[in-house]
Amino acid sequence: MSKIYKLEWTSNAKNDLLNIVAYIKKDTPGIANEVYQKIREKAHSSNFFPLRGRVVPELQKEGITLYRELIAPPWRIIYKVGNESVYIMAIFDSRQNVEDILLQKLLKSQTSEHL
Repeated sequence: MSKIYKLEWTSNAKNDLLNIVAYIKKDTPGIANEVYQKIREKAHSSNFFPLRGRVVPELQKEGITLYRELIAPPWRIIYKVGNESVYIMAIFDSRQNVEDILLQKLLKSQTSEHL
């Protein structure tokens, strides 16, 4: 039987999700809730099979293999696996400049978690 991990959202990831929904809601309010549900559902699947997501390619090039991602097109859900929990770290549109966003967000999250 597979281990089920606790799913935890960082404040950074929560803010990302709320910002995505707010942005979409401005133009297409009916779609905003669908996007919210789609992202939450995909993120929730990580606590059952946390290693199914791929290592984030842009970070892997830099030798960082701690972070994985799930895709809920066009959104990328970045997470890391702990002993008992899966931590959702960031969510962003895959059409954005990934490397800059990821490094900035993940380094910021690590700093705030240790405070």
